[in-house]
Amino acid sequence: MFDRIREKLGILADAAKYDVSCSSSGSNRKNENKGLGDAEGTGICHTYTEDGRCVSLLKILLTNHCIFDCAFCVSRRSNDIKRAAFTVEEVVELTMNFYRRNYIEGLFLSSGIFKNADYTMERLVRIVKKLRDEERFNGYIHLKTIPGASEELLKEAGMYADRMSINLEMPTETGLKLLAPEKSHEEVKKPLNFIQKSIATFSDEKAIIKSVPKFVPAGQSTQIVIGATPDTDKEIMHTANAFYKNFSLKRVYYSGYIPISYDNRLPVIGTQPPLIRENRLYQADWLMRFYGFNVQEIVNDAYPNLEVDVDPKLSWALRNLEQFPVDINTADYRMILRVPGIGVTSALKIVQARKFGKLRQDNLKKIGISFNKAKHFIRYADSPMQMQDFEAGHLKGIILSESHSKYQKKPISQLSLF
Repeated sequence: MFDRIREKLGILADAAKYDVSCSSSGSNRKNENKGLGDAEGTGICHTYTEDGRCVSLLKILLTNHCIFDCAFCVSRRSNDIKRAAFTVEEVVELTMNFYRRNYIEGLFLSSGIFKNADYTMERLVRIVKKLRDEERFNGYIHLKTIPGASEELLKEAGMYADRMSINLEMPTETGLKLLAPEKSHEEVKKPLNFIQKSIATFSDEKAIIKSVPKFVPAGQSTQIVIGATPDTDKEIMHTANAFYKNFSLKRVYYSGYIPISYDNRLPVIGTQPPLIRENRLYQADWLMRFYGFNVQEIVNDAYPNLEVDVDPKLSWALRNLEQFPVDINTADYRMILRVPGIGVTSALKIVQARKFGKLRQDNLKKIGISFNKAKHFIRYADSPMQMQDFEAGHLKGIILSESHSKYQKKPISQLSLF
């Protein structure tokens, strides 16, 4: 019996590794009535893979059987792989056993679609309901939404899950139809819209009636696969921006396609996943969400793809040198945020610190900015009398020659539970 469960776990944990949208930040579920686990606080992810992905959740599929034949998916129905499926009770027991052994702090549960959407979603709901009501498990639960599932099941799932997500898969409808003709973006938008409206409704009710239960307190997210289709970074980021605005998503995850198929529509097996491109997309995403950049400033018709050798903020600055140098002692917070080498925390510290006097080079270094990069775009109290004017290409070369990348080429790995 144990050997069979272990075999299933090996198959279904391995199949789940291609889904990167497993962040657990944003939940505030408290431990009450002497239950197990506690998702209250800023987040519960403490263990990461070498490339920065969170692995502290038990991350599995309910099953890798699937009625769809998406070319990019390892669980596609035409793929000749070992198939397995957990029972509801097995997932509950595994989650509780791993939690008690301190292997995990929560559950990330997805599934292939077997029989139909409602049949699969109903089993996912039974699992989370059993964990909450019978096991009194208060740890973090991230549940995948099954496209096409009924609104009744989605609403019930939202009462028990901390975060729900549904994968957009390809950034464009054209790319999706090429690789997964049975799917559409519309099928993703409908549940996202329903959950978004339900979150707002529960929030409004809770403002009046304190006993109203939480509904998906950590919000929704989605995942976009990159590199499987010839979409530009402009198309990817504009899609992400539209979904942030239209569905109030907490996160969009970008997953570099790992070649797993000999299908001639896809990159050849053995080619390197586009990890540096994935990293640049996350940086561009950060600029939109926290730095006040409009998506058109980052990628547009003139610059449809992000540069590989420099980050998106530096790339933008080099294209807009007329806006620099920025005087650190007089510029507003919004403009200081746009300086390469200055992050959100450092920008806030600069605005606070200059109330007590003019900021000099040593002050800025103590604040923690990346001075070697930022110095080319700022003025400060003891700046050289005359800053050198460089052409963008020359300045880029200087910055690159002074920098040392912290990113190393490392293989993708997933935490082994044995």
